[in-house]
Amino acid sequence: MVNEFMQAEAVESKNLPQIGSDLAAQIINAVVSKEHVAGLTHEFYRYPARFSPLFARAMIQAFTKPGDTVLDPFMGGGTTLVEACSLGRQAIGTDINELSVFISKVKTTPLTDAEVESIQVWAQALIPNLSLRKTTAEVGNKYQKNIHGKSTWPIRKVLELALSQVPLLETEKKRQFARCVLLKTAQGALDCRENIPTVSMFRAQFLKDLAKMLEGMKEFRERIQAPNSTCSEVKYSPALCLHRSAIGIEEDENLRKLAPPSLIVTSPPYPGVHVLYHRWQVQGRRETPAPYWIINGSDGKGESFYTLGGRSRQGIEKFFKQTQAAFSSLARISSRKTLLVQMVAFSDPEWQLSEYLSAITKSGFREVHFSALSNSPDGRLWRGVPNRKWYAVQAPATATNKEVVLFHQLA
Repeated sequence: MVNEFMQAEAVESKNLPQIGSDLAAQIINAVVSKEHVAGLTHEFYRYPARFSPLFARAMIQAFTKPGDTVLDPFMGGGTTLVEACSLGRQAIGTDINELSVFISKVKTTPLTDAEVESIQVWAQALIPNLSLRKTTAEVGNKYQKNIHGKSTWPIRKVLELALSQVPLLETEKKRQFARCVLLKTAQGALDCRENIPTVSMFRAQFLKDLAKMLEGMKEFRERIQAPNSTCSEVKYSPALCLHRSAIGIEEDENLRKLAPPSLIVTSPPYPGVHVLYHRWQVQGRRETPAPYWIINGSDGKGESFYTLGGRSRQGIEKFFKQTQAAFSSLARISSRKTLLVQMVAFSDPEWQLSEYLSAITKSGFREVHFSALSNSPDGRLWRGVPNRKWYAVQAPATATNKEVVLFHQLA
């Protein structure tokens, strides 16, 4: 039970705005909201364990001002970066997953009207070529594992045909967007699907996804360019998406010239919780690395690499060591005014919460307390997550159905 967890340290935050009742209500509502992820470019891909844009937006609005730097060291699907850009902040993200970097870059790279028109023309010309009668040159791609079956090979083949046409787009920006549309449609067709759609259904869905994504991109572009928007005071600065670990980030040449982040808002991997950040599950639990084929990226790591340790007891111990190392690096690029905000869950919070907090403390941060931002006897802000489909071992059945928001500053 939540009220059995260790109490939050009663240390009030310093160098930060006071949280009044109205602002506190907005933040709590954003945290506990169960609204569908939508708006801007957030629906470009269903990245595992993504948090709500409402959460990221609320934290950015409450604790930063236009022009400030917002960092997400475990950026995943780029939710934090999209919201930071749309609010006129400098957005920086890192992730060890190339798929994350690809998605985040596409979601935060605006398209011009001319580029949109060019992609639409390309897509309309593409559709007649997505036919099983057509021949393809690609054979035996290692990232096509588990999509060669009787029901999945038609989708694999139309993807081969579509990807062969991507080079017809003149710029890398347009090619990456096209790959992202194919990624979204393929995910909907294959990931966690028992009944695989037909080719005609795939073609129709591709056009629907394209239209919806272009609509979201238009909204994103208007948000960052609108003269009366919240970011009108600051010229738009493209998000910086780095394919790297948070460990050693203080040595990164890309960050040396930038000011310390005002806000670090993130959701790192959860200890002991099984999340497939790099695979799709096809017709049961058959895993495929097909996303890397579609984005023209590379992979070769196991689940434990992306989750900082895996689900075994030994893996969980490694997780806490990796966590301490990562946040030690984050402490080195932070200032006394930096606020670290995390949304975290645990396979067994009874002991993992205290272990996690210990790792963060050893890294150089201390937990801070906003008395107005508490909805639990332990003094913290918790949220329930219904219908979660993750797997945990050595854990109560409902443990991963709760997430907690943790606040820290430099010690």
